[in-house]
Amino acid sequence: MFIETSPDLVRRLLRAQFPDWADRPITPVQSFGTVNDLYRLGSDMVVRLPRREDAAGDVQRELEWLPRLTPLPTAIPVPVGQGMPGEGYPWNWSVFRWLTGENPVVGDIPLVAKDLAEFVVALRRIDPASGPASDRGGPLADRDRETREAIDQARDMIDADAATAAWEAALQAPQWSEPARWTHADLGPGNILVTDDRLTAVIDFGLLGVGDPAVDLIPAWNLFTGSARATFRSIVDVDEAAWARGRGWALSISLIQLPYYRDTNPVITANSLHVITEVLRD
Repeated sequence: MFIETSPDLVRRLLRAQFPDWADRPITPVQSFGTVNDLYRLGSDMVVRLPRREDAAGDVQRELEWLPRLTPLPTAIPVPVGQGMPGEGYPWNWSVFRWLTGENPVVGDIPLVAKDLAEFVVALRRIDPASGPASDRGGPLADRDRETREAIDQARDMIDADAATAAWEAALQAPQWSEPARWTHADLGPGNILVTDDRLTAVIDFGLLGVGDPAVDLIPAWNLFTGSARATFRSIVDVDEAAWARGRGWALSISLIQLPYYRDTNPVITANSLHVITEVLRD
């Protein structure tokens, strides 16, 4: 079930729960994300309203765990308020500090690759003790049925035989056998902010959790090309097995997204096609 939100709803929620902020300007934020609506609140805050029930649980996860992710070399969301259901809105919601920057354009952007690789390395060094399991932290084999179904559904858009062969190759990579590490697990271009070709922030930690850190290698295919991909790989410094699993994660995520969003989200559809092409070339 999807919920429609509006500036009026945000205003009413604020008046009921955060009256000190209720008279601030409220501006919808254009986003190609799929699970939250964003409203800038004045100049320094943003309201996040989940649009569907399965995303509502992410609110508590972020509020609980984001403050514990230190130290990191890049800005991440800072929660400043937790909203409750009300005014006809059924789920918890949140208020964060506003982070500046724009989503990067996919390509050969080695400085962003350097910065993001350093973020990934720093994140996986944070003590994972008692951290929640990531929904994307387990073996690739757990996604086998869903991935193969997506390949079949997207046959008119991709080389299905080549995609199947690439997926089966990823499944052959040795599994992660070391202790779980912290992962963002959703490092797509829409969750990365840059300014003047440098990384300024990483956002949307709804899938945050501990698991196989190979899932955080996906920017190598969904964002970086050319020397940027090589820079990213050099700094994250993983073995061939992890790189192969990361490639598999990038492929699986994009294959599953492609038929699901083909008629509703052109940005995600285009990036999914890009990833599949890059994986098949790699």
